[in-house]
Amino acid sequence: MSQRASGYKRRRNDAYYTPPWVTEGLLPHIRIKPNMVVLDPADGAGHISSVFAAKGFKVQQSDITRGIDFLKTECCTAHAIVTNPPYGMAEQFIAHALGLTEPDGLVAMLLRCDYDHAATRAYLFERPFAMRIALRRRIRWIEGSTGSPSFNHSWYVWDWQHQGPPTVGYAP
Repeated sequence: MSQRASGYKRRRNDAYYTPPWVTEGLLPHIRIKPNMVVLDPADGAGHISSVFAAKGFKVQQSDITRGIDFLKTECCTAHAIVTNPPYGMAEQFIAHALGLTEPDGLVAMLLRCDYDHAATRAYLFERPFAMRIALRRRIRWIEGSTGSPSFNHSWYVWDWQHQGPPTVGYAP
């Protein structure tokens, strides 16, 4: 099956902002508490961070558009790294986030549902991969757009404290 053209010009730096309902759907599935620090390293306009802040989490934000290159970050004081990474850099974001959160942190990345299908990325889905949380509706990335969204998305979660095989969950 081929991908259809959306008719919209691609945004610079893959600046597609995550609607609040997407992040709210993640919260019941992950092992973090409001006193923990959450970092969104591709924060853009702050949509993911604002959901966590509204729930009482301590939030750290960064973004390449503000001169902070996450992939060059050498240390992290956050308990969890949660983001919608630039699609073409997702693999690097995941690998780097895992290195920064080991041995007891958590990583959650918003990706297309088939992200784990590529053989070249199989190494990412070994321990500490914990779960995939499938969104039951499609994300409308461009506000005011009239067409149907083309892709299904899921939160992929890596949790260094997870025991047992990965699980699947669903968000409204």
